[in-house]
Amino acid sequence: MVNPRSSLPKSRLLRWWEVLTPVARLVAIALAAPLIVLNAWALATIFVYFQSLFVVLLVAALFAFFLNYPTSWLAQHGLRRGQAALVVFLVALLILVGLGVTLVPLVFTQAQQLVARLPEWLDSGQRQLMMLNDRVDIMGWPISLDGLIEQMNTRLKDDLQTLAGQTLNLALNFTVLTVVRLLDVLLTVVLTFYLLQHSEEVWDGIVQWLPKRIQQPFSETLRLSFQNYFIGQIINATFLAIGLTSSFLLFKVPFGLLFGLTIGLMALVPFGGSVGILLVTSLVALRDIGLALQVLSVAVIVQQIVENWIAPRILGRVTGLNPFWVFVAILTGARVGGFLGVVVAVPTAVLIKEALNAIRAVRKTEQEHLPSLEETETVLIAADEPEERPHSAEKAIGQASPDPS
Repeated sequence: MVNPRSSLPKSRLLRWWEVLTPVARLVAIALAAPLIVLNAWALATIFVYFQSLFVVLLVAALFAFFLNYPTSWLAQHGLRRGQAALVVFLVALLILVGLGVTLVPLVFTQAQQLVARLPEWLDSGQRQLMMLNDRVDIMGWPISLDGLIEQMNTRLKDDLQTLAGQTLNLALNFTVLTVVRLLDVLLTVVLTFYLLQHSEEVWDGIVQWLPKRIQQPFSETLRLSFQNYFIGQIINATFLAIGLTSSFLLFKVPFGLLFGLTIGLMALVPFGGSVGILLVTSLVALRDIGLALQVLSVAVIVQQIVENWIAPRILGRVTGLNPFWVFVAILTGARVGGFLGVVVAVPTAVLIKEALNAIRAVRKTEQEHLPSLEETETVLIAADEPEERPHSAEKAIGQASPDPS
């Protein structure tokens, strides 16, 4: 009897795994685990050693990925690829320079003013907590805010000032680092322009190393994963920054431009917008609790409008990942690649998810085409019937013939 499943081709690794006993499988896993960890450590060491090169390549690839859409649109409407790439590149460069000359100095000035006024806000927050504690005592509630006031008076004040100072120093260091490492900036600009012109040739050369049957699905899945994620995050961040900045300026929130743009930038990362709203609300609460409640209400309303009405209408569902796996992907990306790891963590997780779904779909299709056990038994019985027919005929003739005795 032949098993129909045995006719399916199996890889050598799968055949080897099926031959092993359960104990041998455990031993194989125990021996393979250290090798996997060692390889991961080696790759991480190599990444750290060539980190600057990887950063330049990744940033240039991301910029070229974004600018490829208007470039392709211009190329479809009559311009040559080189001309379209030059026009889009120059326009993007002018926009970045314009933002750096106009908007960045305003934000940086407000950041300096916030750091200078932070001690005053901390004192105001302490006074509000003391007033709230007095009201709680008058009402007779078994709640004491003395410990929180003491923490705010000693450690919290120093911690917030240190955090604000580090944030300001980070901006300064980023500016200085950009000027000092001018060579990396120039390499990024040049590589972005080159990839914008020859992205298809470069990508085809990379994809050719893969098996032919997965080249096209892999390219399409990778493109859609990064496209949907980044476009969705940019839409969320842009509308959130515009809506919050306008609302904060309308309600005359101190440092409204700084707070609105900060939340918008943090919204580029999943869960970043919510964290930014809580941070800004906490800072405003130090100055005025009533104003902080208004800020929180406006921010939540704008966030819900953007995430549940504007963005889905423009793009639809972005990642399709469970929030838990999004959080795990962000933590993993931060651990492996820092900020850039966080940026590419979620689309990479989406790519892995789509690859696993494709593998599962192939296996399901193979299983559906396999004959069931009942069908197999029917085929085997039908194959055995011709062999039994002569014996049945002889038996019938013997029963019909008369006895010679």
